[in-house]
Amino acid sequence: MKNILVVFTGGTIGSIATGGTINTSDSTSFELIRQFQQHDENHRQIHFDTIQPLQILSENLAPGAWKTLIAAIEAARPDQYDGIIITHGTDTLAYTACALSFYFNAARIPMLLVSSDYPLENPKANGLENFICAVEFILQTCPESCRRVNRAGVFVPYRNYQQITQLHQGTRLACSLQLSGDFFSVQGKSYLQFENRQFSLLNPPTQQTPPRRIPLKADFSDRILMIKPYPGLDYARFNLDHVDAVLHDLYHSGTAYASPQWGENYSLIEFMKRCEKQGITVYLAPVIKSADAYQSTQALIEQGAKIIWNMSIEAAYVKLLLAYGNFDDKQEIMDFMVEDIAGEHL
Repeated sequence: MKNILVVFTGGTIGSIATGGTINTSDSTSFELIRQFQQHDENHRQIHFDTIQPLQILSENLAPGAWKTLIAAIEAARPDQYDGIIITHGTDTLAYTACALSFYFNAARIPMLLVSSDYPLENPKANGLENFICAVEFILQTCPESCRRVNRAGVFVPYRNYQQITQLHQGTRLACSLQLSGDFFSVQGKSYLQFENRQFSLLNPPTQQTPPRRIPLKADFSDRILMIKPYPGLDYARFNLDHVDAVLHDLYHSGTAYASPQWGENYSLIEFMKRCEKQGITVYLAPVIKSADAYQSTQALIEQGAKIIWNMSIEAAYVKLLLAYGNFDDKQEIMDFMVEDIAGEHL
């Protein structure tokens, strides 16, 4: 008999559609387990305990919700379970996966976030299939073909439309594609594939040695400003009061506007000078570390930008929140950002 803790938080997987509106519902949380018990022959091998610390649509999530979720999981004494399944909405799924991955970096059991692209009552919904994958990951011992699979930590099972279910590492999951409900790992490199109740290893872990376990407080700084680039971005519009650090997203080639050609208010370099005067550190991500870089990127580095190498923007953002929430010294913050603690480095 396996003991699994199911943590309900709302999201589409915990919602119903009524009168053209999708919203969370008290009656829907346990529908997932009911469907699983109706459709899956393994349900007699499992004892589910349930808690519901949150009931929100995930677009309404703020970092304070992560603190509530973490406290509820810790209060449930996770070590008494063979695994934990957290239901979650899709909009902020990648961010919560990172938050739990970093905080529970010393986890000894699997923790899986399960979502659905439609409410469970919709026959097109993938929520039940994602849940079955999560349960099977907890139930199964590792087959010979997957001896290198690490089953402790945070993962996200998800089946894209008309595709085979993939299992993603929590810190490698990117946000859903635009105008789509599909999810992918960074660089398209899912961890495992799940088909016919069997897991197959797609991309072995990059870490050669287990990471050092770092105890953290569930303190996520509210003084980190994230900026996304686009043509015409006017940096003069940003108020930097109550900001400790800026995380600047980059175009896919690791670049951002660094020229004064169309006006200094559009130049990230000029914005960085303003940040420097106010004692604000500017971080850039995502960037793959390589021998060559574009001139614009080199100019930003020379201006003092801190590069967060080889990490998704979602992971970089959440890790910065934890870094500034847990450490005061800038070198400690940078050391924490550089160290791979949850498989976040590609």
